[in-house]
Amino acid sequence: MPNSDNTFGTFNKQTKIISQVHTADHYTEDGLSTENKVFASVDEAKSFFFTDEALTVMDETCTVLEWALHADSDGNNTKLKTTFAFGTKGTSDIAEADDWAGQYLSRKTTLVDAGNWTKTLANFEDSSDHLV
Repeated sequence: MPNSDNTFGTFNKQTKIISQVHTADHYTEDGLSTENKVFASVDEAKSFFFTDEALTVMDETCTVLEWALHADSDGNNTKLKTTFAFGTKGTSDIAEADDWAGQYLSRKTTLVDAGNWTKTLANFEDSSDHLV
């Protein structure tokens, strides 16, 4: 569950739609693309794309954290939409790195560098993945 630190508002709001993309190993011998995974629930999609550690970082550092399935052009729920924002601890003596957005970025960077942010990097595309 996201933190509730919204006394001073929320900042750095972003919305992302995470899509599955096919790589060379996702094609059959006749050259046809294999099907995208269709998700039955938001939880299924979250666990398909992200590691448990990544989901924990989001839950602990985001003040706003919303998830939804997003349909592709065929109407199938093959994408995951997330909207998130960060509250602030609100005191001037808090270093930027210790505020919620700073913690998110630091912890995310550690997991990305360790190859532990997403489960299937080759299977999804998130062009803004390096933003806070």
